[in-house]
Amino acid sequence: MKPARIHAIARRPDTCFQTLWGVLVGLALVLVPLLAQADTTIKSHAYSYFGTPKYGPDFAHLDYVNPDAPKGGDIIIASESGTFDSFNPYARKGVPGALASINVERLMTGTADEVGTIYGLLVESLEYPEDESWVIFTLRPEARFADGTPVTADDVVFTHDLFMEQGLVSFREGVSRIIASVEALDPQRVKFTFHPDSSVRDRIGQAGATPVMSKAWFEETGARLDESRLEQAMGTGPYMLDNYQINQRIVYRRNPDYWGADLPINIGRWNFDTIRIEYFADSNAAFEGFSSGSYTFRIESSSKEWATAYDFPEVKSGQVIKAELDDGNQASVQGFVFNLRREKFQDIRVREAIGLMFNFTWSNEALFYGLYERVNSFAENSYLEATGLPSPEELALLEPLGDQLPEGALGEAVMAPTSGDKQFDRRNAREASRLLEEAGWTVGNDGMRRNANGNTLRVEFLTFAPTFDRVITPYVENLRKIGIDAVLNRVDTSQFVDRRYAFDYDIITDQLAFGNEPGSNLDQAFGSTEAAVSVFNSPGVADPAVDALIEIIRNADTKEELVIATKALDRVMRAMRIMVPQWYKNKHTVAYYDQFEHPDPLPPYDLGYLDFWWFNAEKAEKLKADGVLR
Repeated sequence: MKPARIHAIARRPDTCFQTLWGVLVGLALVLVPLLAQADTTIKSHAYSYFGTPKYGPDFAHLDYVNPDAPKGGDIIIASESGTFDSFNPYARKGVPGALASINVERLMTGTADEVGTIYGLLVESLEYPEDESWVIFTLRPEARFADGTPVTADDVVFTHDLFMEQGLVSFREGVSRIIASVEALDPQRVKFTFHPDSSVRDRIGQAGATPVMSKAWFEETGARLDESRLEQAMGTGPYMLDNYQINQRIVYRRNPDYWGADLPINIGRWNFDTIRIEYFADSNAAFEGFSSGSYTFRIESSSKEWATAYDFPEVKSGQVIKAELDDGNQASVQGFVFNLRREKFQDIRVREAIGLMFNFTWSNEALFYGLYERVNSFAENSYLEATGLPSPEELALLEPLGDQLPEGALGEAVMAPTSGDKQFDRRNAREASRLLEEAGWTVGNDGMRRNANGNTLRVEFLTFAPTFDRVITPYVENLRKIGIDAVLNRVDTSQFVDRRYAFDYDIITDQLAFGNEPGSNLDQAFGSTEAAVSVFNSPGVADPAVDALIEIIRNADTKEELVIATKALDRVMRAMRIMVPQWYKNKHTVAYYDQFEHPDPLPPYDLGYLDFWWFNAEKAEKLKADGVLR
């Protein structure tokens, strides 16, 4: 009420009471709905920021599973890393065994046929206000740890606090900017309160992704989250560690008393009695193991093997199935990633020159048998990929960034270099040499390039995978021909992990995909705030234009806004040339002994071979009777 209006009322005492009463009634009519709205909360079984969950509260099972899939049998897969010495996947120390987190569940979970929707797993419902400033999860009363003890709100609070105290620094930094506090309201209800300046879209998703482990187990054992150990923490998941032999095998067994077996979200899933991982020193030994029946399911990552090696008798007889299954996922966006923390890679001309010397065309024909497509985008094979010239909406986001943008960000979306059909492309070599000369790296009498200080341009490709030797070696040869002191250094897995976490590398192979519905994950992967500590930001990106676009993406209120901003970010990062893009294919290439079955069609976003495939006992017996498997 304005002061002039108060004065007018004061001069008319006969109408003062009546007028004030009218004002108060009017205010009440306005305020009551506002207060009611402030108190309104949404209660649901699922959460999606942009849309409506596909599955309602009374769904019977996921559409893509076989609800009658039999339980039983075993599936044996391989690890080619050769080593493990821990079952704690959350620590920097040690090399965790394959599937080490298989026994840990989260409060909520996604599905393989939706993007951006999560459903209650350990929780039966969630409740939150329209501004999403907090969320209360109500735990399922039947939820149990593997030892039969109930899951309580105290376990949720304890696990969150444990990660904030002892988890990876990059994880702590990212989560702590979203979640302000976690408190147990009672044994079944836990409340997450969010920072007011955090991205609204990321809040409930981050809270729902909280893993839950037993507080009592940690207190009884004295275990720490940041230490290596040969024991899994007590979790709630469908599988638990059964036995292992260091550097030879790991066996996980389905918990016969798994608390969540009959939940609609789990019907038709977790069908194998055991999941076994056989360890091999390298890919050659692993393939020999598969062809001899040492393991029964193989995802083939080598195009050479896929094209030439599957000619053993069991494939020809149909006893081993060789299949290409559709993959609707965004590409993994794999590339040779520059460590921008190194001074020699600060100049974009150096990065562009090195990128010109990788000949994908020759590699695809000579090494990959034409099976791959070139990666260009950080959102390859998805609706978020930038194409052609920027749209007016993209320009509206990009142009205000002015001279912060790298050259080329406002033009046609930058594409990976093209090359001829010979390993050494002379046209690209001339352009690469010109760029290096401009950047101050000149060729000396010994043919090596040096800067003004006399330092050679030494570039080390760090890897632990022998299968990459045949790809990197020709690349190194090309680089050396233009005066770059390039070397391939293959180390053991443990040393690679140590150096990777310490950012002690020039170039490594990594995967830098944006994700199907990106948000705060981009902060950890490409944001300057965490560039110094985030193991997810392998290139060490710290750029104001990238930060500005990530902020827009984090705060996008509509799917359209998200798509526009993500395409704009894709343009900028492609123009920055932070990696040399490698390759992808939109198929799962798998081979397996004919004792497994899967839903048809498969869902678009997950192969699910450990999840919703199942074992055919009759087929397995026939393979044994035929002497194919023991």
